[in-house]
Amino acid sequence: MKKLSLFVIALYLLIAVPAFAQQKSNMELMDLFDLEYISDPQVSPDGTKIVYVRNFKDVMTDQDYSNLWIINANGTQNRPITQGNQRDLAPRWSHDGSKLAFLSNQQDKKMKLFVHHFDTNTSIALTNSAFPPGAVSWSYDNQTLAFTQFVPSQKNSPLKLPSKPAGATWNDAPIYIDEMVYRRDGAGYVKPGHRQIFTIGRAGGTARQLTFDENDYGTPIWSRDGKSLFFSANLHENKDFEPANSEIYQLLLADGSIRALTSRFGPDSEPSLSPDGKMIAFTGSDDSFQGYQVTNLYVMNVDGSGVKNLSADLDRDASNPQWEANGKGIYFQYDEFGDTKIGHVALTGKIRTVTEKLGGLDLGRPYNAGTFTVSANNVFAYTLGSPDHPADLAVWQNGETKRLTAVNDDVFSYRKIGKTEEIWWNSSFDGKRVQGWVVTPPDFDPSKKYPLILEIHGGPFAMYGASFAYEIQAYAAAGYVVLYTNPRGSTGYGQEFGNAIHHDYPNHDYEDLMSGVDAVIAKGYIDTKNLFVTGGSGGGVLTAWIIGKTDRFKAAVVAKPVINWYSFVLHADNPVFFTKYWFGSNPWEDLEHYHRRSPISLVGNVKTPTMLLTGEQDFRTPMSETEQYYAALKLQKVESAMVRIPNASHGLVDRPSMLMSKSAAILSWFEKYRER
Repeated sequence: MKKLSLFVIALYLLIAVPAFAQQKSNMELMDLFDLEYISDPQVSPDGTKIVYVRNFKDVMTDQDYSNLWIINANGTQNRPITQGNQRDLAPRWSHDGSKLAFLSNQQDKKMKLFVHHFDTNTSIALTNSAFPPGAVSWSYDNQTLAFTQFVPSQKNSPLKLPSKPAGATWNDAPIYIDEMVYRRDGAGYVKPGHRQIFTIGRAGGTARQLTFDENDYGTPIWSRDGKSLFFSANLHENKDFEPANSEIYQLLLADGSIRALTSRFGPDSEPSLSPDGKMIAFTGSDDSFQGYQVTNLYVMNVDGSGVKNLSADLDRDASNPQWEANGKGIYFQYDEFGDTKIGHVALTGKIRTVTEKLGGLDLGRPYNAGTFTVSANNVFAYTLGSPDHPADLAVWQNGETKRLTAVNDDVFSYRKIGKTEEIWWNSSFDGKRVQGWVVTPPDFDPSKKYPLILEIHGGPFAMYGASFAYEIQAYAAAGYVVLYTNPRGSTGYGQEFGNAIHHDYPNHDYEDLMSGVDAVIAKGYIDTKNLFVTGGSGGGVLTAWIIGKTDRFKAAVVAKPVINWYSFVLHADNPVFFTKYWFGSNPWEDLEHYHRRSPISLVGNVKTPTMLLTGEQDFRTPMSETEQYYAALKLQKVESAMVRIPNASHGLVDRPSMLMSKSAAILSWFEKYRER
């Protein structure tokens, strides 16, 4: 009888455990630490294997980490190359496929250049410098690597100060600054020095520095004969005042001489050498000081002659050019209607699409970022994104796509996520077609009424897409319907749409957004007494603009905003760019223009309870912008609060808890004002 009872219990457990395992709950904020994603997939030259970066987080150290993994292109033998709580990144195959260069801090937390030998399964550190090397490229004989690295310089202060008495304790010496750009978001105050070009043998030794001037050089690539390097940089004397005017250059290793291969005014970058070494593909545009200009794909002879625009008819930004093995065309990626695609352009100019749905590289918000590489036999490795999961690894071969990883299946086995639906509408201003996405809560019932959050992207020249986003899913899990959109000014819809806000932002993007809210309300499941709005950076600008024009929202969170364009362009980390491209004049030359486009001009209308949220180390939209608006709201006696994220720069991604804190703060503010 006892044996029978044990058998019955065991049988019950076998039946009950699977049923229990199928029970799922909504996502929680702490799930951020369990989410992973794939990045930088590098297919081997022969197309048989793929090395990729697997990114993960550690809840105890509050850090982002990454390891390198390798998998056969058919999906078999998925295994790690590196392991541990460290940062391994930027893998690059040698041309013969026998070795892999990558960057890692695995030895002593100092980022170094490594080479992994597949025949012995060992990795050797080649560098041990104080500053980390940049991404590398292999010479075609597989013997030498080229890379960039920051080289500090000694800056002598002209300030003549008395010497302190022996034994005296004084404050640190004053810091003398005379550069146009003296601080950069995410990096802090600029240290004296520049990023120079180096080469090093695959066996290590002393790296050879090739450039020594006061310029910053882009990642070099090798010529076929190994006698020169090609790179993109802005070496013009007036580079401080024309920051976008980069060229493609050639550096001769024999004597160190440098010559420009391009000369037009505008950005030229991403050089890619043809298989026979006779041509270079690159991306760029003729600069007309527009807020948004489509980036085209060009080819030229290796000496700089015969420049030809191959993508003039596409009207989309081309990037990441990679040559077809036969040299008759170039693969590239481009954004369109919220999706990132791999395209192919023949040297004749004929364009076709290879595959779609690259994405998933932005874990926080639904920016549709993705990347790919292609082998000599046309095997494509790329990051596959969707609303259901962050970036996984996929291959495309012979017209078929295969997903090779599912790194978050463990999380989604017990968590429910909101469903994402595409939606289009016409702007009430001029009838422009606008695209957006509606995310509904798990277990959504269209017969019920739900609160709505309008979430607005930054940029403003950027693009949301059908991508998984932790922040959006956190709002859906809390019971909100979320609308996110691509109003005018967004990329992926052509130059006319993207440039519709040229010297006119914010303005009629307001009507685009309000028309989107009305389109979702028309579906019948929105509680119109519970409308909320938030956005970050450019989305913070628009959130502040919206609450200055309407009281329809119950509460707002203005994240890392620009509030006063006059103060912003003089305080942000790139004053020349913002004044020249976004306004066309200095603020004291057109005060009315700057004021008219500033949300501070509408603060007297605001009645919406508003939270402001910004990182304390944000040098892109500095904390002073947030503080101005906070003071103005308080003077207006508007219910308001300010949240400062310590140590955080503009992206709020320096540590995982920063992103989690942002989402928690937004939800807390909205819950405070949500009517039940």
